[in-house]
Amino acid sequence: MEEAKHICVYSGSAHPELSQQIANYLGVSLGKVHLTHFPDGEIFVQFEENVRRADAFLIQPTCKPPNDNLMELLIMIDAARRASAARITAVLPFFGYARQDRKDKPRVPITAKLVANLLTVAGADRIITMDLHAQQIQGFFDIPVDHLYARPVLVPYLKKLIGDNGVVVAPDSGSAKMAMNYGDMLEAGFAVVTKRRINATTVASSHLVGDVKGRICVITDDLTSTAGTLCAAAKILIAHGAAKVYCAVSHCLLSEVGKEKLLATPEIEQIITTDAVPIVDDLGGRIKVISIAPLLGEAIRRIHDGKSVSSLFYINH
Repeated sequence: MEEAKHICVYSGSAHPELSQQIANYLGVSLGKVHLTHFPDGEIFVQFEENVRRADAFLIQPTCKPPNDNLMELLIMIDAARRASAARITAVLPFFGYARQDRKDKPRVPITAKLVANLLTVAGADRIITMDLHAQQIQGFFDIPVDHLYARPVLVPYLKKLIGDNGVVVAPDSGSAKMAMNYGDMLEAGFAVVTKRRINATTVASSHLVGDVKGRICVITDDLTSTAGTLCAAAKILIAHGAAKVYCAVSHCLLSEVGKEKLLATPEIEQIITTDAVPIVDDLGGRIKVISIAPLLGEAIRRIHDGKSVSSLFYINH
């Protein structure tokens, strides 16, 4: 591989605001790239400056609409490769299709692996992403993956909310490891909301494992769209005597149904999330957004300089 000489940061159309903040953190100008659609919907990409021998970082969360954003990123990678960029790093603050990470039913795809293949074949040399829905997706790639976490960004704000009276709650058994990691960083207690099948009609009842009475609870999860799991868990926590309930979510992908559900659930004081995906409505203060631009910007800088990114997993005091 030809040695990369300089950082070039480019934004797809999914989240230009975050890309600009990352460029500002790095002290560079956001690169010029022309993104448009042909009348039939096909995507066209053209870099409007020289990228030969550049260390190119292409920023694009594959959030809604995931297919358009993913295809645009693939075309950007191909264009950069054909323009002789020395190294191409795809920066996906949110990695779409991550929930399709295994065959849990007959005759279904493993779409997360397919997306990994597409990014690699298109010409990506490296991936930066944050809080993958399933950790094993890192192994779907045959190129380096820098998997960052939102915890160091969210924990300082959460610590102010809960003080020394906090309990971190996993909304289901699959989120237990994430909740335990938050609990360690917050020096807080730990609880789990579990689901029990009542009968074959898919009606489920949830119950709580852990003591939350009089405590300030933080429900943690990597993403939410309909907010059903969060709202159900919050109701159970309040019913068991929790003083307040907050939610810490890495990727807030609330649909209209999710927004309505959250507004109808006063048990949740606030959702604390990142700007990994665009947040256009804070629902009257119910959603608190903390920027990950410094986290991603520092990761980009360290990768370009050949330095370790492992210290970014922790809070810098």
